Amino acid sequence: MALAVGMRIPPKIGGLGLEAVASWAQSAGLGALDLPRIDAPSKGSLDQHGLRLGTVDAAGTGDILSRDAERRQKGSAALRTRIDDVAAHGGRTIFICLVPGEQMSRRDAFNVWAEAFPPIAEYAESKGVSFAIEGWPGGGPVYPTVGYTPEVLRAMFKQCPSPALGLCYDPSHLVRLGIDHLRFLDEFAPRVRHCHGKDTEILSDGQYLYGRMPAVLDRTPGFSEGPWRYCVPGDGTVQWARVAYRLEQAGYDGPISIELEDARYWGTVEKEQAGIRKALAHLKAHA
Repeated sequence: MALAVGMRIPPKIGGLGLEAVASWAQSAGLGALDLPRIDAPSKGSLDQHGLRLGTVDAAGTGDILSRDAERRQKGSAALRTRIDDVAAHGGRTIFICLVPGEQMSRRDAFNVWAEAFPPIAEYAESKGVSFAIEGWPGGGPVYPTVGYTPEVLRAMFKQCPSPALGLCYDPSHLVRLGIDHLRFLDEFAPRVRHCHGKDTEILSDGQYLYGRMPAVLDRTPGFSEGPWRYCVPGDGTVQWARVAYRLEQAGYDGPISIELEDARYWGTVEKEQAGIRKALAHLKAHA
């Protein structure tokens, strides 16, 4: 089967309003939209234009990943409310990036997550909702996000075996980190609950100058740290046909959702629409 292709709404297109976004997405040939939140009017807009609901963004994450017990309780309540909203409107997946709400090491962030998150995952499971953990490392120099390397993900699934704890497979992050994006699927495909259509180009001159570290003195382009840049599918190194095959073999039936983070297609509605169309054409041909 060919996987459906959807879109995480980029900022300029999003500024048109959801009704206009949904209408354009349908006319462009997209089949799903990821939303920042869900309610009856937004679900109605999707239904009117024949679009699936992809993911809904999480709430309260920074508070959950705090050393302060009161903040954790506040964040947990916000996320449980978001779980209820998603379930009430027929959604299945919450997109979550586990970035701490205060400065801490990666080890400390994992320890806070291990204490706070398993009960939330159990609650989500009871509602038929899953989390799709984003693999963005976070900002340097600490890169504190929980759950973007196989080492940490193995520990997370051991700590919290609930099937509600899943992944947003985004190969662009794996490529920039030097992690084999196909081997990653060989191990973790059964945990994939969502997929982002985004790519990474490795910049050879940048790798010579900076290694895999961010540039220190030089100014780098948008969506880049110097040795790599995020780009639309087809302009990078991700092997999308092989990705799609592994996802299908694992039983994944969600969309590949284009996440537009490419400096060449950024800054205006027209540029964003051109980037989405280019990504869509490549994914339709190869996934």
